[in-house]
Amino acid sequence: MEGAAPEGRSDPLNVPWPDLVRFVRQLSHDLRNQLNAADLTAAYVNELATDSELKSEVKRLRETISAAATTLQKLSAAMGQARIAPMSYGAAEFMEDLRKKIATDLPEQSADIRWEIEPSDATLDIDPQLLLQALVELFSNAFRHGRAKGMLIATGKIDSPQDGFAVANNQRFVFTLREPKTRFKLPTDNWGREPLRHIAPGHYGLGLSRVRAIIEAHGGELRAHYEPGESVLLTTITLPLSAAVG
Repeated sequence: MEGAAPEGRSDPLNVPWPDLVRFVRQLSHDLRNQLNAADLTAAYVNELATDSELKSEVKRLRETISAAATTLQKLSAAMGQARIAPMSYGAAEFMEDLRKKIATDLPEQSADIRWEIEPSDATLDIDPQLLLQALVELFSNAFRHGRAKGMLIATGKIDSPQDGFAVANNQRFVFTLREPKTRFKLPTDNWGREPLRHIAPGHYGLGLSRVRAIIEAHGGELRAHYEPGESVLLTTITLPLSAAVG
């Protein structure tokens, strides 16, 4: 019958994730080389040009080339393994850095966040740059995907036995993000474990997967569940305290 799959080949193609990562990394590398060559040509044209309008167009062209190269670089990084360079960092200091980062990266939305940070002198062993990237991604997703009316509530504290994520001697830092959502039907059992599932212009379904990779590289956990009675999506990140804290 026309259109039927050949015998023995009815199952969908199943490509291992590491193979896909290597493919994207190589493709990104090759395309960025070509974009670099195009940028060099554009720079040469700019040197030869005398017309101001032409120079302006060449400038826009170079900006477009640069943006494309940056997108490819970010795509390759988002699919790769999270490699952290940990350092000792105060939990309270990190949360203050996060608040400042959100205000800088999301200036229009930052006023819609209520911060509830408990004072603490606890210390974390983290890569602050990568961990900030992960948490900013969570906030960006919250504002971009089906947000309902109301404030986002960000909480940071040292856990206690009633939190549900406690370990011996309360040696965990817990960050939670409460997002108001009136309609939410996505399963959360595999939250952050299904890359490429939701793709849109400029977004490739890798953000949440990258968040999970960064959190787990720190020895932490990422969980999410929807509370229909409160119409809230609750995301919880737990991180171990520094081994020096005892």
